[in-house]
Amino acid sequence: MIPIKDEGIILEATDLPFENEAVLNPTCIEANGITHMFYRAVRKNDFISSIGYCQIDENGKAVNRLARPVLVPEHDFEKKGVEDPRVVFLDGIYYLFYTAYDGKNALVAYATSKDLARFEKQGIISARFTYDEAEDIFRQSKVRERYRFFESVLKKRLGKDVLLWEKDAFIFPKKINGKFALIHRVLPGIHIAYFNSFSELNDNYWRKYFLELDKYIILDPKYEFESQKIGAGAVPIETEDGWLLIYHAVEDSKYGKIYHASAALLDRDDPAQAIGRLREPLFSPKEEWEKEGIVNNVVFPTGCVVRGGRLFIYYGASDKLIAAKSIDLKSLLSELKNNIVLN
Repeated sequence: MIPIKDEGIILEATDLPFENEAVLNPTCIEANGITHMFYRAVRKNDFISSIGYCQIDENGKAVNRLARPVLVPEHDFEKKGVEDPRVVFLDGIYYLFYTAYDGKNALVAYATSKDLARFEKQGIISARFTYDEAEDIFRQSKVRERYRFFESVLKKRLGKDVLLWEKDAFIFPKKINGKFALIHRVLPGIHIAYFNSFSELNDNYWRKYFLELDKYIILDPKYEFESQKIGAGAVPIETEDGWLLIYHAVEDSKYGKIYHASAALLDRDDPAQAIGRLREPLFSPKEEWEKEGIVNNVVFPTGCVVRGGRLFIYYGASDKLIAAKSIDLKSLLSELKNNIVLN
């Protein structure tokens, strides 16, 4: 496997009330020569999440960290947290996608900005189906039995009125054939949806979409280290070889769940097609802060930037802090091209 450099811990919780429990799952974007980082911040006692902000300097250190969150829960559908941000720049607009959590339902919402300083919330974009409705739709579609299994399990755990959980969603930083391309996750795989306008994303759109979900699956769990589920991590990076997607994979092991980081290469013109995929994890929990924390054995990659030919991957470690690793980008792409996806 390609050598990976451990860049160490980047951010930890502070005494500030909005982030005194944990910081995790960051997203990064470069603008005007500055690396901006948005991250999930969790407060003690009620564990409500908001979104914090800092910058990463040329030495990989966090600087200019704000003492207040940039996004906080405001609506009933996000009253227990705005979580796991992903930021994308497209056509002059910054899109900040996040998980809106109300204590029971986890849905995808987004906000927009012109300057990365002030964000305007745009609301929910994911389907609002109950799991009973989702089961009926999946039964009519051609998706694997495993999708219906996850729906039934979550319904039993959370109740019949719980809505279909959606997480790990964001658009590509470039339109594909003139359309927005949204990566999202309905357990257990990674999917893509195309649309002309966000206003299209209503229940009618999603009902038709889920009836044909098998056409839009980018990746499903395949290898032992991703035996339970997978989910998209960082916003894809366009290269000459295709779109580089860093994602997380969850293994059901005899020691419990283990979260790994992995990578795939998607076709540049048709990113629904994976052309390369690692057969082993890119990296796994090994450091103490990755193996022991609020949730043990977790590396959750959600942010990437390229500097000096190296890919810097920022991730949540054990749901407690933020760390980074780096890898030679050309070597990773070469490895992916040597691991061709065979359907």
